[in-house]
Amino acid sequence: MTIITVAAMITLTPIVSRSLQIKNQSSVTAQHRSFHSLPKNSHSLQTHFQNLVNKFDPHIPVEEAFTPPSSWYTDPSFYDYELHCVFYKGWQAVGFTKQIKSPRDFFTGRLGNVEFVVCRDDNGKVHAFHNVCRHHGSVLASGCGQKSCFVCPYHAWTYGLDGALLKATRITGMQNFSLDEYGLLPINVAAWGPFVLLNVDRESSPQQEVDGNMVENEWLGSCSGLLKTNGVDSSLSYVCRRTYNIECNWKVFCDNYLDGGYHVPFAHKSLASGLKLDSYSTTIFERASIQKCEGGSMGSVDEFDRLGSKAIYAFIFPNFMINRYGPWMDTNLVLPLGPSKCQVIFDYFVEADYKNDKTFIDRSLIDSERVQMEDIMLCEGVQRGLESPAYCRGRYAPTVEKAMHHFHQLLHGKLKI
Repeated sequence: MTIITVAAMITLTPIVSRSLQIKNQSSVTAQHRSFHSLPKNSHSLQTHFQNLVNKFDPHIPVEEAFTPPSSWYTDPSFYDYELHCVFYKGWQAVGFTKQIKSPRDFFTGRLGNVEFVVCRDDNGKVHAFHNVCRHHGSVLASGCGQKSCFVCPYHAWTYGLDGALLKATRITGMQNFSLDEYGLLPINVAAWGPFVLLNVDRESSPQQEVDGNMVENEWLGSCSGLLKTNGVDSSLSYVCRRTYNIECNWKVFCDNYLDGGYHVPFAHKSLASGLKLDSYSTTIFERASIQKCEGGSMGSVDEFDRLGSKAIYAFIFPNFMINRYGPWMDTNLVLPLGPSKCQVIFDYFVEADYKNDKTFIDRSLIDSERVQMEDIMLCEGVQRGLESPAYCRGRYAPTVEKAMHHFHQLLHGKLKI
């Protein structure tokens, strides 16, 4: 195992342990918040949650199954329960290795209520921390870029890129306090191909490296080989990021993605003209699903150039999509913001031969924007319908919605006690 490198070959990389070594070589052993715990009055809540969970039966075949109840998409307390069971356990994609390719590079983000920062220190090691000052809880860093240290904007407590507390201001008279004990709380971090992954729940022993094969298996299962052979790697050039705030539950956006192209001819007529929709197929893996469709020549030449001869849409549970077609790749990271709100982050990549083709890139971004606007309208309409007393639950179209059904089965497995 090696430190993250930005290379064309896919590598699963353990990056750093949860133990921080600071100047005097003593280890930070601060207590970590338990992200999987429920509120103290959890007995009645547990009963409530399990009653909701049990309204979906994952064992019924898709031909006979009902979808989860609308309460999965609208209940505020169920949303909080979902964060703890789904997003605070397991590996989650949060960014890209190219965001931290050089010493002092960093980026920040938010996963549920977890603020995080990922950085590369001066020695080339990559770290991830809870992006919260240990003094009074202020968010420490924002955005992305380069820093030699992290200085809290509130009271100027200063942390090294290894998480060590370097300076605490105005602490004269403070008793039983040591800089060594107030470093940033670390988060496990790894990488697969071009993607940076975090696990906010998993504990590991001091200095123990994350097992790369274990991370690959837990995050992707057996679909990793298919992604590798279809051009999902670190050789692609980064283009740009676009962010969309959408008035729908995060699962509505995922469901829309996973309907096997069902909605494409009705809602995305331009996109549909560039695809042979009768070739659409879905393959189910342990924790992922991959939809494939051949490109078609019925649409415009520009559309065919963008989509190429084959489109692959990979969904990695619970909230990450990888779309690879022609010389183009885009990823969609769906972040829950509330029971009826989510943020979707689109990152765009292109093969090296096209990185200077401004005409192609601009046209592709325009095409993508049109599709996103169409999907946002659909998803927000679904959310309003889910909140209506007229709707409780629905059915699956079995020939096309297998991936959606599988997504709900995986959710049930995480939510069931």
